[in-house]
Amino acid sequence: MKLIQAKGPVAWLQIYWLYRNAFPAGERKPFSIIRKMQKMGRTDVWYAKKEGGFAGFAATINGNGRILIDYLAVDKKKRCQGIGTEILKLLRTRYEGMGVFLEIERVCADAPNAAERIRRKQFYLAAGMQEMHVFARVFGVEMELLGWNCTMDFEEYRAFYRDSYSEFAANHIKPLEQDII
Repeated sequence: MKLIQAKGPVAWLQIYWLYRNAFPAGERKPFSIIRKMQKMGRTDVWYAKKEGGFAGFAATINGNGRILIDYLAVDKKKRCQGIGTEILKLLRTRYEGMGVFLEIERVCADAPNAAERIRRKQFYLAAGMQEMHVFARVFGVEMELLGWNCTMDFEEYRAFYRDSYSEFAANHIKPLEQDII
C-alpha cells in the first residue's frame, strides 16, 4: 500500500467519485473547496494505491501542529480487506509527532444508522485512536472527536477550524452535550 499526493485528472476523478458516494450530502463540503485548500497548502489529499490500483483516499486539514483527518474512504470493491487500517497506519507515520484527530458521527441509540456509527467508532478505536471527549454540532451534524497524540477542548477545536480553515466554518461549530451511549 502506498499513500501518494493526489495529482493528475484520473486520480482526482477517482477521488471525487468515491467522495461523492462514500459521504452523505450533509457531511460533504463542495469538492472545489478541498481542491482550493490543497492548492493553498492547507490540505493534503492522499491517493491510496494498492496493487497498482486505486484503493481509497484521505484528506487532511493541517494547522498549528495538528492534523484533522477530514475525509477517509475506501473504494467500495475493496472494503473489508484492511485497507482503511493501512491508510490510517500510513497517516499516523506521515504525521508522527503531530496531534491527529478526526470527527465521527456521534454514537447515539436513536440514530437511524446507530449500528454503523458504533462500527465506525470501534474501527477507529481499534486503530489506536482515543476518545477526546469533545462533542459538537458541525454544520448541523452531531460529531465526536477521536485522536492520536492529541488533546483539545471545544474552544481549541473551534479555533483550529477558524485558524486552519475559515471563520465561516468555525461559526458553524456549536457545543453539544456529552450524553452518549
